[in-house]
Amino acid sequence: MTAPSRQHRDTSANDPSVTAALLAQAEARLDGYLRDLAELVSIDSGSYSPDGVNLVAAWTAARLEAIGFATQRIALRPARGDRSGDVLVARNAGRLPQADGGRRILLAAHMDTVFEDGTAAARPFRIAGSLAHGPGVSDDKGGLLAGLTALEILHAAGLDDYAEVVFLATPDEEIGSPASRPVTERTAHGMDYALALECARENGDLVVARKGVADYLLRVTGRAAHAGIEPERGANAALAAAHLVLALEGLNDDGGDVTVNVGVVHAGSRANIVCPEAELRVEVRSPTAAGLDRARAAIEAAAARPTVPGTTVQVQELEVCPPMPDTPASRRIFAHALRAGQQLGLPMGAAATGGVGDANLIAGCGVPVLDGLGPVGGADHSPEEWLDVTSVPARIALLASLIARLGDARTG
Repeated sequence: MTAPSRQHRDTSANDPSVTAALLAQAEARLDGYLRDLAELVSIDSGSYSPDGVNLVAAWTAARLEAIGFATQRIALRPARGDRSGDVLVARNAGRLPQADGGRRILLAAHMDTVFEDGTAAARPFRIAGSLAHGPGVSDDKGGLLAGLTALEILHAAGLDDYAEVVFLATPDEEIGSPASRPVTERTAHGMDYALALECARENGDLVVARKGVADYLLRVTGRAAHAGIEPERGANAALAAAHLVLALEGLNDDGGDVTVNVGVVHAGSRANIVCPEAELRVEVRSPTAAGLDRARAAIEAAAARPTVPGTTVQVQELEVCPPMPDTPASRRIFAHALRAGQQLGLPMGAAATGGVGDANLIAGCGVPVLDGLGPVGGADHSPEEWLDVTSVPARIALLASLIARLGDARTG
């Protein structure tokens, strides 16, 4: 593909002929993409397999260095007692300064999967018809590789009218990014846009919103007593916990935008003892920060009024992942994607999902985010996980076109 002449670079990203050329380059690279995907899928890189994650990091860094990116591997402190792989941050300065309309764009992918060591050998990469299968083929190795390929196509075309492109690859997204979160948030600050490389929805839609999540531990303290001789001296924490479960599940009807799930209940140790203590693990999801705040207030209010005399309830907020809200800024990114998609013959909608990812953390820093920019895939986290091979070229071209459009504010 020939780079557009300098006098036309202010409109080149929107030119249908440029989009068509990007698609032709993506189609020419499909066989190589599939070979590379087979290599990535053959690496066991579960969240708790740091050595495997680091193999993916080294592989990814080499690809980025080959097109001029400066790469940094960041070793992380153990989180929750577990060692994780490294974060990879790669940067490339474009030729359009911010003062002249250049924008800084963050691409975000993750290198870890949910699968245990040995899964890659037990269930190796394969293609059946139009679908590729294998652990992590869709979530997120297909998306990570799509990002690399899009950047390689832009580099070959000389389409670098942006201030900076940063590629972020994290090692622990599948377990909530406990170790990498500070690096992700630090990297996101100052970015104009972020494009997250999770695969597109099964129907091809992109993701404009994700719910936020808050996890809570509720400790119920009662008073032990002999259940046969003097039960009246006890205060049953299990009974108080049962009433709390009903109260918290009832919050699902409050406002319609908040879901509350009591996922774990532990209580007591012996049937002949009035239960002295119980624990509840509670998850709250909401598309808005206000919804999360409202749920927390309701949980604390319920805990402050235990129904069993002599019991008390302590509420501990364990972790909060901010929502990725549907905002006018994210809709503007989607509008760019929609125009590029029309040129590529890709119909797509804007989806909201309850799942969370690194896109939530980036959005929490105030950066507009569009997600689902990998190829079309589905059945994530299962043995049936698949990637639609026929979707790969157009989705890579869409991503490359979107980077070019967003990188230059002069394109509108």
